[in-house]
Amino acid sequence: MSIWSRITDALAALASGEGLSAVLDRLRTPPERSVAFTIAVIALGAKMAKADGQVTRDEVAAFRQIFAIPPGEEANAARVFNLARQDVAGFDAYARKIKRMFRDDDQILTDLAEGLFHIAVADGHYHPDEDAFLSEVARIFGLSDRCFRALRARFVGDAPRDPYDVLGVGHDAPLTEIRSAWKRAVRDCHPDRMVARGVPEEAVKLAERRLIDINRAWEEISAKQAA
Repeated sequence: MSIWSRITDALAALASGEGLSAVLDRLRTPPERSVAFTIAVIALGAKMAKADGQVTRDEVAAFRQIFAIPPGEEANAARVFNLARQDVAGFDAYARKIKRMFRDDDQILTDLAEGLFHIAVADGHYHPDEDAFLSEVARIFGLSDRCFRALRARFVGDAPRDPYDVLGVGHDAPLTEIRSAWKRAVRDCHPDRMVARGVPEEAVKLAERRLIDINRAWEEISAKQAA
């Protein structure tokens, strides 16, 4: 059964009156976990897109860049998106559900936050309400301030960017420690490694941009220390 067929089954539960949170509670193990990841990105992405007061075509298109929706399944994806984007109310409780679902995999929570940033900036603007939304979601997910700053700098053009935040090291860390952090981050982003630990395909796609930023951060730091 395809992921979108499983989502269709989940939608049937929604149609019968079961809430999104309750549906997610039942989707905890592979391949259901991949369905849960997909619904999580759709629903939180829709709520985030609504945070600045309107959902634009650019934001919907940004979502479609993350997910390859096969012909005939667009209506299923759109239904989840439309269910979730009705308003922003309740996003915090929903984020807590997702945190519990992926409590053993902080990296997937980072992947989800990346997807939300991708949607937030798709219309060419980063609204203060979107920043507040994403900051609260990151806090609920348990992401560090350093991680949040690195994500914001990656997606928001005029945000301060610190390569040390990207690698998760202090400014006074020795080069050997920074090199180890860089290698570990590259290793964790490798598609084969992510697939091996059961990460959904959509999360693998989100990690590609992170890898570029990780390598650039290492190049900046190593060049600075060599000067």
